[in-house]
Amino acid sequence: MTTQTNSGSCCSSDGSCGSGAATAVQGDGVTTVYKVSGMTCGHCEDAVAQEISALDGVTAVKAVAETGEITVTSAAPLDEEAVRAAVDEAGYELVGRA
Repeated sequence: MTTQTNSGSCCSSDGSCGSGAATAVQGDGVTTVYKVSGMTCGHCEDAVAQEISALDGVTAVKAVAETGEITVTSAAPLDEEAVRAAVDEAGYELVGRA
């Protein structure tokens, strides 16, 4: 079992990791794209998307490890510090808005 830490990646040093797809849900509202460092695989995408999805007002999240981008749709603009805390909780670093 891979242990995720705040060091940035859920993957092992040999590049192996958990599998899964990014969370994607259709919705209306405000869409913001953020850059996140440390995502390397589908498991990483899922971890970040799950934490951000738990924020109040979030209706959709799509994380793409290849680009390091997280697209978030919410009912109203989100507080960037709340997004930063969610990304940190998942074990990654929010770089800022893309």
